Amino acid sequence: MKPQSLTEIALRVAIAGTLATSGYIHAQLYVSDYRYIHIVGVLFLLQASASFALAALVLAGGPIYVRIGAGGAAAGALGGFAASRTVGVFGFTEHGWQPSPQSLTSVLVEVATLLLLVPTGLEIVKRIGR
Repeated sequence: MKPQSLTEIALRVAIAGTLATSGYIHAQLYVSDYRYIHIVGVLFLLQASASFALAALVLAGGPIYVRIGAGGAAAGALGGFAASRTVGVFGFTEHGWQPSPQSLTSVLVEVATLLLLVPTGLEIVKRIGR
């Protein structure tokens, strides 16, 4: 196993940080009110749990599929956000950037997670090309 560069370590820490922030926001919303929303409450709890677990695994230097899972969690949260403001999620809809500031913060950290995972995507493409 080759030693990781400072850049690779910093990238892992940043990804873990954005995932943990998303997890915290979803957990906070679950505890405050969302736990009472049919199905959606459970989805918030699952999103929080997955984000915290993936953050820990990324920080620990887990294999590439952990980072792929991190991208899936971030993309899933963004998809849920968009759906909740358009077609609804199991009958649940929200409007604009409510609840504030959690909505905006969540979108920003999930987009940041995906951007931070671009090098992982490039690594996968490189591996496939071999």
